[in-house]
Amino acid sequence: MGNVDLNEWKLFEEECKNCGNCDLRKGATNTVIYRGSLNAPLMVIGEAPGESEDLQGKPFVGRSGQLLQNLLASFGLSDENYHICNICKCRPPQNRRPTAEEIKACKRLLAKQFKLVGPKVILLCGSTAYEAFFNPPTKPRMGDVRGKFIEKNGILIMTTYHPAFLLRNPSSKVYMYDDVKLVVDKLKEMGLYDDKSQEKTR
Repeated sequence: MGNVDLNEWKLFEEECKNCGNCDLRKGATNTVIYRGSLNAPLMVIGEAPGESEDLQGKPFVGRSGQLLQNLLASFGLSDENYHICNICKCRPPQNRRPTAEEIKACKRLLAKQFKLVGPKVILLCGSTAYEAFFNPPTKPRMGDVRGKFIEKNGILIMTTYHPAFLLRNPSSKVYMYDDVKLVVDKLKEMGLYDDKSQEKTR
């Protein structure tokens, strides 16, 4: 877990806001960088901003964000425990999936963000985030890749469903609950999170 230099972070934010690596910035209202803590043990990474995120300049603040927020809160996690961001920092038109070129253009900024924050555990939400991290030869089935820790450069990475998918498929919420529970248990095991005051129930 890092100890972010605020001057470095401010420079990073300016770099994001002035980015011209792809055309998404031209059509975006705001650059969506993060919400939560700059020194969090857990980084949660989604796909790209939607309309609500673009207007507010923060990730996961729409309906899917509320679902994610409620799920994290059910385990006692608050803003100080996580750093939420996206693979791409600008909204694609009509909320479409970002292209491979757009993802590649933003990966340098994501790598810098990761280095500054220094999380120990990453939760990837959805197939776009998974593909950006692991570059699989074929598009994965989420049921085949979710719920498993993969260690990469000393960081534990878990993949789960994107909350937007769960809004369309409520019966799958239990799977994301189980995945987040594994993440929280791992954080506790690593001594990075302790919430003895709250009984965890489904």
